Amino acid sequence: MRKPEIMSPAGYWPQLHAAIEAGADAVYFGLTHFTARAKVGFSLSELPEVMKTLHRRGVKGYVTFNTLVFDHELRAAATALAEIAAAGADAIIVQDLGVAALARRIVPDLPIHGSTQMSITSAEGVMLAARYGVARVVLARELSLADVSAIRSRSPIELEMFVHGALCVSYSGQCFSSEAWGGRSANRGQCAQACRLPYDLIVDGRHHPLGAARYLLSPGDLAAIDEMATIAHLGVSALKIEGRYKDAEYVAITTHMYRRALDAAWAGLPPDLTIADRLHLEQVYSRGLGPHFLHGTNHQAVVKGRAPRHRGLLMGRVVRVRPDVIIIEPEPGREAAPLKPGDGVVFDAADWRSPEEPEEGGRIVAVEAVGDGLLAIRFVKGAINPRRIRVGDLLWRTADPHTERIARPFVQPAAPVRRQPVRVDVQARVGNALELRWTLIEQPTLCVTVRSESPLTPAQHRPLDESMLREQLGRLGDTPYLLAELTAQIEGNPFVPVSLLNQLRRQATTALAALQGQPPTYTIREPEQVLDEWLTAVTPTAPADVLHLHLLVRSPEQLAAAIALRPASITLDYLDLEGLKPALAQIRDAGIPARIAAPRILKPEDERVVRFLRKLNAPLLVRSTGLLELLRDDPALELTGDFSLNAANILTADLLLGLGLQRLTPTHDLNAEQIAHLAERIGGGRIEVIAYHHLPVFHTEHCVFCRFLSTGTSYKDCGRPCERHRVALRDTEGRVHPVIADVGCRNTVFGAEAQEASKYIDRWRAAGIAHYRLEFVHESADQVMAVSKAFLAYLHNDISAAELGRRLRQCAPQGVTEGSFFVPPNYQYIPLL
Repeated sequence: MRKPEIMSPAGYWPQLHAAIEAGADAVYFGLTHFTARAKVGFSLSELPEVMKTLHRRGVKGYVTFNTLVFDHELRAAATALAEIAAAGADAIIVQDLGVAALARRIVPDLPIHGSTQMSITSAEGVMLAARYGVARVVLARELSLADVSAIRSRSPIELEMFVHGALCVSYSGQCFSSEAWGGRSANRGQCAQACRLPYDLIVDGRHHPLGAARYLLSPGDLAAIDEMATIAHLGVSALKIEGRYKDAEYVAITTHMYRRALDAAWAGLPPDLTIADRLHLEQVYSRGLGPHFLHGTNHQAVVKGRAPRHRGLLMGRVVRVRPDVIIIEPEPGREAAPLKPGDGVVFDAADWRSPEEPEEGGRIVAVEAVGDGLLAIRFVKGAINPRRIRVGDLLWRTADPHTERIARPFVQPAAPVRRQPVRVDVQARVGNALELRWTLIEQPTLCVTVRSESPLTPAQHRPLDESMLREQLGRLGDTPYLLAELTAQIEGNPFVPVSLLNQLRRQATTALAALQGQPPTYTIREPEQVLDEWLTAVTPTAPADVLHLHLLVRSPEQLAAAIALRPASITLDYLDLEGLKPALAQIRDAGIPARIAAPRILKPEDERVVRFLRKLNAPLLVRSTGLLELLRDDPALELTGDFSLNAANILTADLLLGLGLQRLTPTHDLNAEQIAHLAERIGGGRIEVIAYHHLPVFHTEHCVFCRFLSTGTSYKDCGRPCERHRVALRDTEGRVHPVIADVGCRNTVFGAEAQEASKYIDRWRAAGIAHYRLEFVHESADQVMAVSKAFLAYLHNDISAAELGRRLRQCAPQGVTEGSFFVPPNYQYIPLL
């Protein structure tokens, strides 16, 4: 077992330098396109210098290439992959399966890491990624330490896990809220953070008061610093700190703290982090730190919901408000980092006022003890409005100059803080040249040898000895090296001037840095030729003669309506596993093909779900790569791949269909024209489009039902409110978004409006698409009938697409939208790398 890497984020140069000095083993960063953090990153022209900077300091550099890639971008992506390898990147981090396989073909020896956007939660998911050349997988943040251990025991490749930073409420790679509500895609680096907005909870049609918890989809931040003794020995290869949008101070402090914690845990020593260290870790950026899913499911802990943004440290509660001073009761445990002049604070009035409104706060100018353990805090006159502060409000310290000072040595170092240990072997013999061999201890294959120009002569006074060597060769203050080991073979009492030792030391460190800065040598094939070879091998299937309408239902009421309509198939997407059996029997008794929608997430403990699905002996709608890997060789099962497999281009579609899928539904990141293009390239009979549905905007491990309708922590003690209540979230614009739980107690939040494709359906038919699916959430039986009959009339050529759209607008419960089908005029524009 190897010691895990500490892997730090870098939005740009300041963060990169901070990560190096604070002790990161590896840094991950993006370029200006094909990255999941579109607002930060380096240009492609900067990449060689970035890699040289990292390598000279003994740090690896991983380039995030972790977006879905569209067909019209494949050539640019192929070229970029080759250029990234040529610049010396140590690995790329990818989301798109097709891109992973393409990179493997272009640069066979460039390590490929599977991004957390791959939504991998099982050993089978890891195995499928490995099939296409992925050498390391970043596991989903919703896994417990027990889950990680179970996956590690069966994984054929390296694993990586997050240990600190922001949590997305939705499984990464499975969030379509930005796509639904803003025309931007989280899978394309344009997350709009809709999870950080306030929502009202609607239960059975009525508003359910939440008190201060208005941000019921905004999780706290992950902190695994206290789990390091366990994590260090799990067998994972890298520990990842989230935060490419964070500043250099955050990168410095988090990297430094986790470096110390891992080193102590790996050595079997108790942690050396003080209470003050932990407080500074929370102070630098926090929405509230905790281990969260690492300890298993506790739905009461992950989302507190008071505020969606950085809060820092809770420092106290207001007990009295005066015109010129605020009296607070200090929060216990803050003695190691007390309030002081210069601190930036904010008053949290979430109990009576939304944090969406401007909050009171500012820099403290004075702090005084006023008896009974209370503190009086003062601000510059006019800085706060005391009338907007009430007794009971919380006081958070959002900025601490002392925390900033702790980060400063790493952010603004006078000399390198991080130093690489070297061993110097000295050969000093009278009559021969002085020879110094410098070797990097952590990379022993990297070594340089320097020699004097003239042979050594006998000393008249002070001959060379080991103490002189150690003193002069150890003067490495302005270099990134540290003399850790020295061996010396000295014969004949040679004379060596101090100036010569200094000269050779400078030559050696310069040569060693140059050697470290050389990029690795990769075999790089001509990228467009590789791409063309693959594209040429993909041949579309013959067009189908018959159009098919498939219905997906989620309730017995919807099922009854669907059976009466007699579609080409009915898919069951039920909360209750046992409810599937009688429903399946109903469909089969009616002589209609039936299909079961499998869960989107399967963890190691979900094997019972897979066994149950197999026993049903029914076709499956496959929603996870792990399940696809598990079932792909079963000839008895008919499999259709769903949108959650994130097929965004021809390459990925070709790979997935090659694993035994009969048909495939493209990702919701594609617009209607891109779907048509994919169908033309793959074959319309192999594509199943969703022509009517409510976009599944969030898919979460966090359960809204358990958190807000019970006091339980999981399905074991929540009382299953999901089986008794209908829940929705109302946004600030008044739209009501349904929430449904699945068999794993995971929640899906659906868009309020129905997304329908009437404007584009003629184009889809022209592209040869033969299979059309309608999905229902909270629709009544009458609405299921009306929507389905409209589509049947269109597919039978009884009405036009325009009439179809008119009928859908009349019967959809909260209106309709083009949603992700919308085709913007410039969608094929590719930003310059």
